[in-house]
Amino acid sequence: MKIVLLGAPGAGKGTQAKTISEKLSIPHISTGDIFRANIKGNTPLGIKAKEYMDKGQLVPDELTVEIVKDRLASPDCEKGFILDGFPRTIPQAEYLDKVLDSMNIELDATLLINVKDADIIERMSGRRTCPNCGASYHVIFNPTKVEGICDVCSTPVIQRADDAAETVLSRLETYHKQTQPLISYYEKAGKLKVADGADEVEQTTARVFRALGI
Repeated sequence: MKIVLLGAPGAGKGTQAKTISEKLSIPHISTGDIFRANIKGNTPLGIKAKEYMDKGQLVPDELTVEIVKDRLASPDCEKGFILDGFPRTIPQAEYLDKVLDSMNIELDATLLINVKDADIIERMSGRRTCPNCGASYHVIFNPTKVEGICDVCSTPVIQRADDAAETVLSRLETYHKQTQPLISYYEKAGKLKVADGADEVEQTTARVFRALGI
């Protein structure tokens, strides 16, 4: 099954992608991961991407698509894949469509994990992490036994900068402006499937599987 995964930051895409990957035995392809792999491997595509990144510039859509195309050509993608983090914009989706067509690949579904902004803000801004051992908590859903102190190593927990409410709001604003239009794009193509992601992970997973028919 060939799937593109959509959803706002904090919607739980990574968690659900991992579950789908295990269920269907297909790779979860994160664009961040394949960028890092190409750069670390010093591939021609990775070298080009690093030139832009070292200058603080965005990697052009054409190059990003080439890196994605190279990954999709791997043998482990023959049975399918889950694309997570790409496309993010309409132009990227159009580039991807051309690449998939050239590879005789047709998407089976675009899955949207749908979560309200208010729930995402509460979910992300409440996260806390131990800087020493890496343990994760949430002030509401998974609090530390002693307020502000890691259960594992007794180190004071912290809020990561990208989990601060103002940062989350900024990321959501970017999502609504750049990525949300993809919902209509894939709906018009007849590929859109929607799963409510507001509840516990297990409930969301059940809805994801129903939406995909797996």
